[in-house]
Amino acid sequence: MISNVPWLTIIVLFPIFASLLLPMLPRNGNRIIRWYTPGIRILEFLLIVYTFYCHFRIDDPSIQLIERFNWIDSIHFHWGLGIDGLSMGLILLTGFVTTSATLAAWPITRNTRLFYFLMLVMYSGQIGLFASRDILLFFFMWELELIPVYLLLCLWGGKRRLYSATKFILYTAGGSIFLLIAALTTSFYGTETPSFDIQDLTNKSYPISLEVLIYLGFLIAYAVKLPIFPFHTWLPDTHGEAHYSTCMLLAGVLLKMGGYGLIRINLELLTHAHSIFGSWLVVFGAIQIVYASLISIGQRNLKRRIAYSSVSHMGFVIIGIGSLTNTGINGAILQMISHGLIGAALFFLAGTCYDRTRTLSLDQLGGIAIKMPRPFTMFSIFSLASLALPGMSGFASELLVFLGVVTNKQYSSFFKVVITVIEAIGTVLTPIYLLSMLRRIFYGYKPSNEINPCLIDSGPRELFISICLFLPILGIGLYPNTVLALWGSKVLSILSSYSLMG
Repeated sequence: MISNVPWLTIIVLFPIFASLLLPMLPRNGNRIIRWYTPGIRILEFLLIVYTFYCHFRIDDPSIQLIERFNWIDSIHFHWGLGIDGLSMGLILLTGFVTTSATLAAWPITRNTRLFYFLMLVMYSGQIGLFASRDILLFFFMWELELIPVYLLLCLWGGKRRLYSATKFILYTAGGSIFLLIAALTTSFYGTETPSFDIQDLTNKSYPISLEVLIYLGFLIAYAVKLPIFPFHTWLPDTHGEAHYSTCMLLAGVLLKMGGYGLIRINLELLTHAHSIFGSWLVVFGAIQIVYASLISIGQRNLKRRIAYSSVSHMGFVIIGIGSLTNTGINGAILQMISHGLIGAALFFLAGTCYDRTRTLSLDQLGGIAIKMPRPFTMFSIFSLASLALPGMSGFASELLVFLGVVTNKQYSSFFKVVITVIEAIGTVLTPIYLLSMLRRIFYGYKPSNEINPCLIDSGPRELFISICLFLPILGIGLYPNTVLALWGSKVLSILSSYSLMG
């Protein structure tokens, strides 16, 4: 085991440096570029797996593989990286989903050099955020996502791509302002020499009024990205217009950045404020589940319906984080992993259907199951996984969130009953919008030749991506401890500070 190799720095910077080689590839070498980028993604994912397997200890809740280099001495800004079980799980998810998204983007032939460059830059930003141990570096990686997503929307989006891209940048950049102000406040408060090291910030204490303000600043930024009602309206527009490979990255990874920040910063650093706002998060999460489910039922655009289902499922993440119980927080993290896989799969299949039918309107679809049995089968499986079918990952995560609220001894019985009933209503609404979506796409009475007389079934590439996304969903559903063991000790370590408060 080589201990002096900066594995995390290599993992974070490798995609960006690889993207700089794209201009050197042959000018008319679209085929070479389309092979080059998936190759880089696969190599990066193998590097992540190797680092996890050989240099990471699952039973250790402390930060591991710490790397710290001076970057800007005048403001004490360091390149600080380190991982624990929480960040490692999301880094593995990032590597897996982004590799799948790159394979999904194979049909893109227009300006592939720029497209894959932006995807590789996003890759570095996503992994860098989950590995950051410096709060200013965390903000830098948070911002690194904005321009690539904006350009991917503007250049490869649908008819209303400019409106959606502008809305995305306004919402996320606006939230980032609050993130920066809160980060600077935590770093400069109570000291002449600012420290951006997250470990140092963990040991700081603030007046309760200031801590509440800092908490709200971070919360607004995460509420936009996660998203939390009512800061969610950018998401359906963005998903509705983005290419489905971009949608896979948004649903699979980008939304999880908000949940990760809520745990890493608000839950871990601002314990007093989180104990105040925890029950409010549970209330907002429960409302979001039902609200987004009801809105999803009324959507006539396939990708917008799936987008609102993502908003609904993120409600379980909010509830789990707010529950302040070991079971609930474990369920929230598991829900992020589960939805990252299921959401990416649903958007991929929606895109493959659009490639053949050239429409996303549920009113124009129908009766295509016979000519497209493979997409029909996979769409059905992933829809059942999304509605939390037992044996799938969604069931395990949502069950843990339910139990997390019920086992919180600080909540009154009335509060538990109300939240559980609202969650149950959302759970009932989920199969309504998902199964009706399946019926309108694949069943119905519309002859398929009215849509496209040349409908074809999924090819080997599409089937391979679907199976790759399905296997971890099934594996986690059958044996959740496979991934729960990654962050279980870290969650207990975080909650120990709350028990000391009590």
